Amino acid sequence: MSSETSADRAALPTAPPAAPPTALPTALPTALATGLPTECEVLVIGAGPAGSACARTLARSGVDVVLADQHAFPRDKICGDGLIPDAYAALRALGVLDEVMAVAQPVSHVGCIGPRGGRLDVPGTMAVLPRKTLDDILCKAALRAGARMLPPARFEAALEEDGVVVGARLKIGDKTHEIRARWLVLATGAVPQALIAAGMCERRTPSGIALRGYVKNDAMVGRVKTLDIVWHRRLRPGYGWIFPCRDGVFNVGVGIAHSHNTLKDGRLGMKDVNLREVFAAFTEVYAPARELMAGGTWVGELKGAPLRCALEGARYSRPGLLVTGEAAGSTYSFTGEGIGKAMETGIHAAQAMLAGRAKQQDDATVRADYEARLRALKPRFDMYERANKVNVHPWLADLVIWRAKKSPRLMQRVAGLLNETSNPGNIVSLKGMRKLFFE
Repeated sequence: MSSETSADRAALPTAPPAAPPTALPTALPTALATGLPTECEVLVIGAGPAGSACARTLARSGVDVVLADQHAFPRDKICGDGLIPDAYAALRALGVLDEVMAVAQPVSHVGCIGPRGGRLDVPGTMAVLPRKTLDDILCKAALRAGARMLPPARFEAALEEDGVVVGARLKIGDKTHEIRARWLVLATGAVPQALIAAGMCERRTPSGIALRGYVKNDAMVGRVKTLDIVWHRRLRPGYGWIFPCRDGVFNVGVGIAHSHNTLKDGRLGMKDVNLREVFAAFTEVYAPARELMAGGTWVGELKGAPLRCALEGARYSRPGLLVTGEAAGSTYSFTGEGIGKAMETGIHAAQAMLAGRAKQQDDATVRADYEARLRALKPRFDMYERANKVNVHPWLADLVIWRAKKSPRLMQRVAGLLNETSNPGNIVSLKGMRKLFFE
């Protein structure tokens, strides 16, 4: 089964839609007053965290940027909505951290809950903000910096001349529109259609899948005030979460790592996993989730989406084109966190282009610079991939939680996972297991 089918199956509504979970800024313009542009220096496809970060970074330096997305903003986006330290760093670099935090829900700890009910509260600087609001803020920031935004536009194909990408063909309403550009940036997220159309996709199936919804329950305010992440054998090979938003609303969901495997005919297909059954199991095995659902009301629909992780599944570049954000696999395997790294990769794409522009470097040099930046990040993604053992063997969470409560040094290492100062793979390696007992 394709990733698109898997996500669609998970996205069937279970309750009638209601109002969005937080107050939103006014809508972005849906058309350019001066008409549709036919050329620019950089055309960015996808106005999520990666695309908007790339566009803002470029526009702040005077680059002529056009930003395109298939949806009108603000628009919903399926995500856990958690902002951890790497997201703070990227938002600060983009100059929008204060604006984001003015509407976000601050959180001081991640609550790690094991199958036996053991709990470890890991300190950190974090927040929760629905992506509908966050992405709108980031997109508007790119426009304030000077980027131009198209009306809702669907990417159809890259324009090429002599093997070099020179722009894109877009579908706007019922008409086709072409824009020529020095660089085309694909920041199109986990759904692979744009990558396929541009010849950049190396794996059509996702790395994982997730299902999330918003539930309003005022009685749970103050009771769930951390980023609760829960492991249990009934949730294998994944986890459940509850993240507190503002105004008594909670983001609740489940994620499955390595959701696809090799079928008998050699193709990749989805494992025999029903996300709705996993979600139901989560509300049974974790009492706060059960109470949240029993006394709460749905805000919108329960929706599913694919994940692309580990900086794998797509080519990073080809002449005239860069791939960034989750399209390039910028989500961490173990935690499912991807907002910060999406922005970070978008900023790297912009910085590589800006360096090439300033030094009058050729296409190959800019691409090599960008790919080197992603390769420098890859070892950390590989560490998180190894830490996926906890999702497959949740008893490891019990072991780490039990030992960390007795060891300040191990507690510091676990806290370092949030700040990216610790190696998550080492904690669940054979050597790491020995340290749990003999440190």
